[in-house]
Amino acid sequence: MKALQFSATGDLAALAYVEVPTPVPAVGEVLVHIKAAGLNPSDVKNVLGRFPYTTLPRIPGRDFAGVVVEGPQHLVGQEVWGTGRDLGFFADGSHAQCLTVSAKGVAHKPSHLSFAQAASLGVPYTTAWDALERSGVGKGTRLLVIGANGAVGSAALALAKIRGAQVLGAVRRPEQVEALREQGFEGILLGQPEALGGQVNALFGGGADVIFDTTGFWLPAAVAALAPFGRIAIIAAPVDGHVQLPALALYRKGGSVVGINSLLYNCEQCAVMLEQFGRFFDEDLLPLPTGLREVSLADGVQCFEEVNQGSADKIIFLP
Repeated sequence: MKALQFSATGDLAALAYVEVPTPVPAVGEVLVHIKAAGLNPSDVKNVLGRFPYTTLPRIPGRDFAGVVVEGPQHLVGQEVWGTGRDLGFFADGSHAQCLTVSAKGVAHKPSHLSFAQAASLGVPYTTAWDALERSGVGKGTRLLVIGANGAVGSAALALAKIRGAQVLGAVRRPEQVEALREQGFEGILLGQPEALGGQVNALFGGGADVIFDTTGFWLPAAVAALAPFGRIAIIAAPVDGHVQLPALALYRKGGSVVGINSLLYNCEQCAVMLEQFGRFFDEDLLPLPTGLREVSLADGVQCFEEVNQGSADKIIFLP
């Protein structure tokens, strides 16, 4: 089969489009014929050597959608989707024509999603779902999502709305505020960090119960916008990994910080999440992805370069 593969890390030049043997599923595994596979920034960072536990040689790719062609009889022929920390790191990933994965590591693909749409959602939606779960977002929760226009931020808004939360999005540009309002969400414009507390308190009297910072830059400012006993969920940090946290203000509010890392969950754990929220697409409660850029897997090496250079396109490989 054809696949993208790298045998060294540290340089995207190590990635190549090659012929490799089609994998054979072990007992308890399925062989999935990949119909579409998402390209995430973490896939690019993997080739660049940012994850020291990756074993080589390796086929990258975490997110996929396809059809089961071998495995337990009740799954053969089923349209499935999946994601997880195993793929591309400890086991070969989805940037190939086929992959093997635990039979419990695939979820039934929502019928309202195309293969390409399903392959675009794994990492962002499981990350958002985990953030909402672990920070206790439910009915009536006052939630602020910083970076609400990004893939994870948009997923968090949509999933929180289903949970009955009061949702507020924070973005950088006026047109992004307008886009949020067109989607039915209140939005605020991010400016000076010291102004965030006042902006949030003007809309959520007493502050936000949960603040989800998807950018890595607003953790210190978020403390002033937090309600008593509030939670701040984070998925990113500055390049050096450090921020100046106003600890006195945080503990006086009884606040807490929740780290969210999608790479803590294997394919089986992610499949449980996908089954939980996947039904909302078929119930027309979640928006269908748009604006995807579908690319032949043969042109995948160039796409890794583009993402590394800062491209915001959501790229989907079609093997």
